[in-house]
Amino acid sequence: MARIQPAQYDPHEDEGGGGGRGRRAARYAVPVAVVGVAAATIGLVPALADSGDPSLPSITAQQLLADMMGSKVQAVDGTVKVTTDLGLPSALSGGAAGSLFGGAGAPGTAGGDRTSPAAPQARLTQLLVGTHTLHVSADGPDKQKVSLIEPAAEYSLIRNGTQLWAYDSRSDQAYHQTLPAQRGQEQRRTPENLPATPQDAARQFLKAADGTASITVDGTARVAGHSAYELVVRPRHADTTTVGAIRVAVDARTWVPLKVTVDPRGGGKAVFDIGYTKVGFAEPAASTFDFTPPKGVKVTEGPGHAGHAAGQAGPRAGQEMRPDGRTGGTTVIGKGWDSIVVVKKAGGLPSGAGHNGKDRANGLLNDFGKRVSGGFGSGTLFHTRLVNVLMTDNGTVYAGAVTQSALTDAADAAAAAGK
Repeated sequence: MARIQPAQYDPHEDEGGGGGRGRRAARYAVPVAVVGVAAATIGLVPALADSGDPSLPSITAQQLLADMMGSKVQAVDGTVKVTTDLGLPSALSGGAAGSLFGGAGAPGTAGGDRTSPAAPQARLTQLLVGTHTLHVSADGPDKQKVSLIEPAAEYSLIRNGTQLWAYDSRSDQAYHQTLPAQRGQEQRRTPENLPATPQDAARQFLKAADGTASITVDGTARVAGHSAYELVVRPRHADTTTVGAIRVAVDARTWVPLKVTVDPRGGGKAVFDIGYTKVGFAEPAASTFDFTPPKGVKVTEGPGHAGHAAGQAGPRAGQEMRPDGRTGGTTVIGKGWDSIVVVKKAGGLPSGAGHNGKDRANGLLNDFGKRVSGGFGSGTLFHTRLVNVLMTDNGTVYAGAVTQSALTDAADAAAAAGK
């Protein structure tokens, strides 16, 4: 990797009147409040870096962050690959992953109907394991299309204004939902809040936090034919996080994130890589975001607006927390990297999984989980290389990018406090 002048950026340095740009850049310190299981593990994509590292002018982390925020690029069309290495058993793929993680404190589907094979969460949880190819297109915050390409099949998730469509060619079924009109940053989220592009992933990782990260510019790279700066974010003042570092490759011309890599604190290869293998920034054709169900296709209708699904257990990815630390029925313990999401009475297995799905998920619970006990009683602990989850026997779920002991300590403390 080609080296440029390393620049250390402390988000606190600009809080005391250092100018608007510094304060804006401070908002990009990384929070790791893991809001459920599926949202923390889907849609993170690896890019294949080109050979040769470009020579670029020196830039500080503060300048690079400000340029990222100031980028006017809203259109994109490209191909990404998804490789997830959480250390999950190979049995956790496709429907099995959905059965296990679909309801245990995970975000609800956009439509809340997990019985439809075209419902987003019913399909996207398969990104928990293995390698997948996506094609993504976007034209502003309310026109987006993500297609999951499979052998002899395709699954597409399309948003056009307030209309959300999903089509599963394998089952020849479709899913439709009318979304609420949204404004500002809320409108920027993709369907299901899926970080299906490096821009989405970088936005979710580099959003407002407590200044608990050191941020540096460390070298350059070529990603999908584009010259890029390497931004490195490392946890600071975080004792229990499982995150080692997050690397963001930022296009030196458009300032668009091209690749995001998440390295675990325990070392080894990356847990997630998200990036383009091919990308262009020309405006896609308007017809890209049109969808009409083919004749004879079964269409499942979702509720009138996102997040209104019956039985939805947890917050959606990126959902804003209120000042009291709650979002819906969910409590967030701690701050930044050490945050733990607590979902009361999550109910364990997803109610929509069906009898066979529940039986299969029960088997996976027994094989994959580890029984633990403490002041909170007893429960099942699920371990991955990044996200850990404690599901107590009374139905409360603790989840976060934190150590296993941090989860059991939090559950013990809650029990001692009578919460």
